[in-house]
Amino acid sequence: MKPVAADHTDHFLDRDGSILQFNRRVLSWARRADVPILERLRFLCIVTSNLDEFFEVRAEPHVSAAITQDHKGTYSIASFESLAASVHALVKEKYEIFNDAVMPALAERGVRVISHGDRNQAQRKWVHEYFEREVRPLLTPVGLDPAHPFPLVANKSLNFIVRRGGKDAFGNKNEIAIVKVPRALPRLVRLPPKIAGNGIALVSLTSIMRAHLHNLFPDRQVTEFSQFRVTRHSDLSVDEDEVLNLRKALRQGLEHRHYGQAVRLEVSFGCSEYLAQFLCKQFDLPQQAMYQVHGPVNLVRFSQLIDLVNLPDLLFPVHRPVPPTSLLPHVSIFEQVRARDILIHQPFESFGGVISFLREAVRDPNVLAIRQTIYRTGADSEMMELLREAVRLGKEVTVVVELKARFDEEANINWAEMLESIGAQVVYGVVGLKTHAKMLLITRREGRVLRRYGHLSTGNYNPRTAKLYTDISYLTANADMTFDMDAIFMNLASQTTLPKLKKLWLAPFNLHARLVATINSLALAASRGKDARIIAKMNALTDPALTLALLDAARKGVKIDLIVRGACILPLPEVAVHKNMTVRSIVGRFLEHSRIFYFRNDGHETVYLSSADWMSRNMMRRIEIAWPVSDPVLKRRVIDECLVPYLQDGKDAWFLQPDGSYKQPAITAKSLSAQTELVRYFSSVNQLFAAND
Repeated sequence: MKPVAADHTDHFLDRDGSILQFNRRVLSWARRADVPILERLRFLCIVTSNLDEFFEVRAEPHVSAAITQDHKGTYSIASFESLAASVHALVKEKYEIFNDAVMPALAERGVRVISHGDRNQAQRKWVHEYFEREVRPLLTPVGLDPAHPFPLVANKSLNFIVRRGGKDAFGNKNEIAIVKVPRALPRLVRLPPKIAGNGIALVSLTSIMRAHLHNLFPDRQVTEFSQFRVTRHSDLSVDEDEVLNLRKALRQGLEHRHYGQAVRLEVSFGCSEYLAQFLCKQFDLPQQAMYQVHGPVNLVRFSQLIDLVNLPDLLFPVHRPVPPTSLLPHVSIFEQVRARDILIHQPFESFGGVISFLREAVRDPNVLAIRQTIYRTGADSEMMELLREAVRLGKEVTVVVELKARFDEEANINWAEMLESIGAQVVYGVVGLKTHAKMLLITRREGRVLRRYGHLSTGNYNPRTAKLYTDISYLTANADMTFDMDAIFMNLASQTTLPKLKKLWLAPFNLHARLVATINSLALAASRGKDARIIAKMNALTDPALTLALLDAARKGVKIDLIVRGACILPLPEVAVHKNMTVRSIVGRFLEHSRIFYFRNDGHETVYLSSADWMSRNMMRRIEIAWPVSDPVLKRRVIDECLVPYLQDGKDAWFLQPDGSYKQPAITAKSLSAQTELVRYFSSVNQLFAAND
């Protein structure tokens, strides 16, 4: 991964290349023999899904530069070729694992996906009947001619292209036909046990269609065919200064998302040169944007196999988050939070504690108002249903809905419309800024005073991802913290001037400046011979100013450990930097998602939790928060649970090298996984509490 020159003396690593490096680390889990085989398949599907999103969001400038042969900043023919070469290598490796490791291992355990050539007579008969009954009624082949141009193919839809001999019913030699694979049908079908043979046998929908293509063209000879799938640029963009109704503009934009510019073409490995070139021409794509894959063209949908076979012994042991260890059962959460701040470490501890907090607020007659930010809650959300109940109970409910949460726009629009229709106050934040901060603020009457209770989080209000992502939830009744939260909600709703915040750092106002100033102060301390230390955990580091501040601090002697899951543009160019700075990425069973910033200056420790990654967009174009952990007990918890285990991880950790690559140390019997150790720790604590209950 070659460094890309910046406007500074340092050379930053390429962000897109770093994202692909991250996916190589995810792919490594599909190779690991110690990972259950169905989980290895799941990681293959995750990488496939990640690449889909990469192309939908990141690839368009590279592809456009290659098509127009224009140099646009960092985007050029060279950048496109470099990107394509990296992706081609990654895709090749992915299918090698699928064909040479995962599928043979599944076959050894009696799980087979049977191709047409390997089916016996009884299986072929069943498949034929399935095709005639379930598939054929949904198919409408389109033969191409001047009256039937190439159909508008939706983003990521799976199709067949067919070349035919002979002539049609009108005597025309229209060779090419397109057949859409129905999205409504399952991609894998399990054969009945009586004809499956030993173990579990499945057939793919595409193999069923492939075996019956000739049935769709009874008077023509099928000479060539291939599956194909096109990925389109899908990042919605609206000019907020020009639209009168953002929700309406986004709703209209969603209708066109599936038909943006083509950026990638996937075809079957056996696709002929004629059909490949025909498709590239139709989608106006250069040759290197085409990927011939040796296996299912849409590997994401192969995740259905995991549910179809229902073999728990081929999966990770079920992880059941323990009840939050700092919350007492059967005691009012308000009473507990009034006494002390409470921290919930997800997914090791249950997100149910947060839902219980909101549920208690909704059903408490003394609670007068509830305010919450909505970013990614999902289409089926218990929290949204609780907010609906709160409105019906007469409470003042205000929700700040981020309509532009990528790929969650439709769900958020639907929730916004539902809440607004029953009387909630719905606002959409600030023009030009995404509201990415995660806050829930409760106002409760207690005697003659109104007291505020707050929830802040590094992650989303989404119960499903709360079981899969590492995040921190923080409950507080601290007057300064809740004052700041109230001020931010007022600012988001009415754009009133913010007062001076007492505890929280807020983007785009002062979060970036505070981080840079803190790093610079540690650099000054180190230059004067004082102990200076930084440990920062985040999803991505791509902001130039923060990167340069870290490099300068390392040169001046600050000991820095960065735990950056994904994209990282920070190089390790000098011995002076390299000996003081380590950059590691932890890729484990759970998705690392918490943002934690630890600073030590001459023995004084400061810990901040945040919703923000160290990216320019988060610092300058989003509403983000960072808040201090002041309670010494909770501060120790954050350090001991969320930082120290990851610095000791020798099993899931990858270390950034000076050339931009990542290297994993040799795994030994003594190597520990931070996530595994945390699961064990919380399970033991839960058992101890249960025994003493």
